[in-house]
Amino acid sequence: MTDPIVKFEDVHKRFGTLEVLKGISLSVEEGKVVALLGRSGSGKSTALRCVNGLEKIASGSLTVCGRELGKMNVDLRRLRQDVGIVFQSYNLFPHLTVAQNVMLAPIRVRKLSKSDAGKLAEHVLDRVGLSDKLSCYPEQLSGGQQQRVAIARSLAMQPRVLLLDEVTSALDPELTGEVLRVIESLARERMTMILVTHEMGFARKVADQIVFMHQGRVWETGDRSLLANPQTQELTQFVESDL
Repeated sequence: MTDPIVKFEDVHKRFGTLEVLKGISLSVEEGKVVALLGRSGSGKSTALRCVNGLEKIASGSLTVCGRELGKMNVDLRRLRQDVGIVFQSYNLFPHLTVAQNVMLAPIRVRKLSKSDAGKLAEHVLDRVGLSDKLSCYPEQLSGGQQQRVAIARSLAMQPRVLLLDEVTSALDPELTGEVLRVIESLARERMTMILVTHEMGFARKVADQIVFMHQGRVWETGDRSLLANPQTQELTQFVESDL
């Protein structure tokens, strides 16, 4: 059996005196989709941000793509080539075209030629259904299209793990649907993904593993059937609040 691609072991994280992660343990297998669920403030996004080094753990062990992130000498630049992250705010450069936004990191970080980066941009934009928007600027796109560009930009770095932090929370239902269809297609391609989401129906549909967080702890975890058969009052209430 291969080692998990992401493994939390008794991870703690504090902001000043506030302990946000209270000893979480969690494993993610390569090619799986893990949905982190829980109320605001439960620690989901903090856990996600620890995976690509945006937040540093206080104690415990966090191993990502074979690197132990608690160690002093972790090369964050190399780590972030393996671990892509997409936020709810698209963070596209408004003065660059869609293609230029996608090409930027492969040219600067992976040292691809402009020609190769252009071909790569065409490929990943086709994967998210935006091959006709290469020369558009972000302001010419809908929110859903901008979010799909943000996903394509992460894919262009050819990451081993893709982190998605509430990527549909700023979108209306129709635009949410188009972004979720892209994520669903990546799941079919066996892309390893960890997603923080409030889309319970989507989690039921695509997640291989459900992780319910509550007050900084992993409260319950299991396959997607967990949402139909919660074992604790906290998860039962959370599921019922979505109905």
